[in-house]
Amino acid sequence: MPNPRLAERYAKSLIDIAVETDSLEEIYTDLNKLIVTCDESRDFENFLRSPIINKEKKEKIFTAIFKDNLVELTKKFVILLIKKGREGVLPEILEAAISQYKTLKNIRDVKMTTAIPLSKELNDNIVEKIKQEIPGYTIELKTKVKENILGGFVLETDNTIYDASVIRKLRDVKTSFIKQKAR
Repeated sequence: MPNPRLAERYAKSLIDIAVETDSLEEIYTDLNKLIVTCDESRDFENFLRSPIINKEKKEKIFTAIFKDNLVELTKKFVILLIKKGREGVLPEILEAAISQYKTLKNIRDVKMTTAIPLSKELNDNIVEKIKQEIPGYTIELKTKVKENILGGFVLETDNTIYDASVIRKLRDVKTSFIKQKAR
């Protein structure tokens, strides 16, 4: 069961220690490695959440998997989670820590959905336009192709969605016709 408050507290602790020890960038790299592992391996996530595997065994398995792939602070943090019985919340903690890192570094995630893949040049132009709209931030543009929007694009950042897709415009025209017909 997701527990965002718990995840935020653990994430804040990790980020605070990373800042204090001047290892924020290394920790951020580790967070991304772990989140990719959780996303790509259902078995790893099941392993973390399993009540059948005892803490000592989980610690040994985790150490064996990541012995040379993570910095010491990250390993100690995850082992602490295992000892406290909080390892099942690791994916949520990772997401929260990445979010806190991005806030600290003024990084904004922007998701763009298009009907066809865009060229690198067009992607770069879009990032520059976004930077003009929200100055002072580094923009991380994540693109996704979804043919059912027919054309145009959908842009998402924070809690804002700008839908300039053809399918949206067609729906708006349809709604307009329905409203006029009802009069």
